[in-house]
This record gives sequence, C-alpha cells and structure tokens, in this order.
Amino acid sequence: MRGMPDTTDADGLTVGQVSARLGVTVRALHHWDEIGLAQPSLRTAAGYRLYTGGDLERLHRVVVYRELGLGLDRIRTVLDDTADVLGALRAQRTQVAERIDRLQRLGAGLDRMIEAHERGPLLTDEQQAAIFGPGWDPDGPARARLRYGDTTQWRQYAERSASRGPEEWQAVADAVAGLDRALGEAMDAGVLPGSPEANRLVERHREVFAPYFPLTRQMQVCLGRMYEADAGFAAHYDGIRPGLAMWFRRIIDAGARAHGIDPDTATWDGGQEERR
Repeated sequence: MRGMPDTTDADGLTVGQVSARLGVTVRALHHWDEIGLAQPSLRTAAGYRLYTGGDLERLHRVVVYRELGLGLDRIRTVLDDTADVLGALRAQRTQVAERIDRLQRLGAGLDRMIEAHERGPLLTDEQQAAIFGPGWDPDGPARARLRYGDTTQWRQYAERSASRGPEEWQAVADAVAGLDRALGEAMDAGVLPGSPEANRLVERHREVFAPYFPLTRQMQVCLGRMYEADAGFAAHYDGIRPGLAMWFRRIIDAGARAHGIDPDTATWDGGQEERR
C-alpha cells in the first residue's frame, strides 16, 4: 500500500497534485468531494479546491480501504465511526477469504479443463484399464487430440471429461458395453435394417454416444462408415460378432434414410444443419 502522505504543505495542495501524490484520478477526487466522503478544507480565491494535511490523511485512508475492497458507503462509516473500524476490517477479511476460496476453486477447475483438453479422460492408466478393459489404449485420446483437437466436438468432449470422475466414466463404459451386446443379439436374431427394432438401436447409439459430444444423424452416418472401414473399429465390432461392423453401418444408414438423409452424401459438417 502507499505510504502516508506528506502533510507539510501548509498552503494546501491542488486536485492535480493530490491526484499525482495518491495515485487516484481527479475524477475520483471530485466524486468523493461531491458525496461528502473526502472534501477539501480550503478554496483559492478563484474557487479551486485545496487539500490540507488533514485532508490528505483522510484521503489516504479512503484509498487504503478502497484497495481492501470496501465500498464507499462502508468507507464513510469506518471513517466517521472509529468504533466500527475493527469490525469492518474483520468483515472484509472474511469476504477476502471467501473470494480467495472461490478463485482457488476456479483455478482448480481451469486446471482440470486444460488437462482434459490435453489428454481427455482425467483417469490414471490403471483406472482406464479397469473401466474400459485391458484392451484400452491410454494413448488413444492423445492421438485423437492431435487429429481432432481443433474441432468443436473435441472441445465438447474435453468439457465433459473435465467434470467426469471414475464412477461417471464407468457408467459410460457400461452403457457402451450394453449397446454392443444388444447389437450382437439383434444381429443374431436376424433384425433387419430399417425395422423398428433396428431403428431403436440406432437411437440408442446416439444416446450412448452423447456423453462424448452431441451426435447428429449425419455425423452418425460418418461414424458408421468409420466403424466398418477403420481396422481398429472393425476388429472391435467383428470381434463381438463376425460381420457386425457392416451390419451396424447398414442399420445406421437405414435409420438416416428414414429421416430424409442420404447416407451416400452425408458429411460430418452437414450435421450442423440438423441443429438449426
């Protein structure tokens, strides 16, 4: 905080001089004068304000209390009622402590958000293996960030990851596993693409995927293509049932057609149209 003002200026200081000495604006000094918080004791013959040593001491206290976060009305009370000074300072100290706590929690949240943007799930390798299974590649999210880190969907994924703990991730993994089982059972039962049961599975896929980011039907068609064409995804689904990757893509395409979407022309960016 600033040092105590020099009170040796017997003839008084002008507003400009006080402004420079205390580091406050001329406008603030005029305002404090107008509301009676800190008024100059003297005036020149031309009517200009002049501040005495006593005025400077009061102004200095105003500046100190304002830097501590007190409002002007509270400062007036403290200055005019000396018995209330200690209580006012203690109350302000409590408010400062609460503000520090809020800022620390905000900082922790920002740290989690930054970490989630950098690596996805905020889980240890051991937690990821336990939740997603021994075949889970903990480096997969980092590679996905290199590929998709600038997209809206990665931002949405990171925002969800930042607030999700092991129990929430376990629920997501359980929902995915349940869908995988239902897909395999439906294929075994001879469920046809475009049938009500197949369409329900397509909708269930969108719901199960939602914890990652909102999935439009056009985006879902693009994922269906990737499930069949990408070696890793195809191995996953075909490991559940031989040919499941192709069947899954076919029921997704049929579901899209039922909503007026041509799977052959569907694009990832085209999914933006569905949000309007």
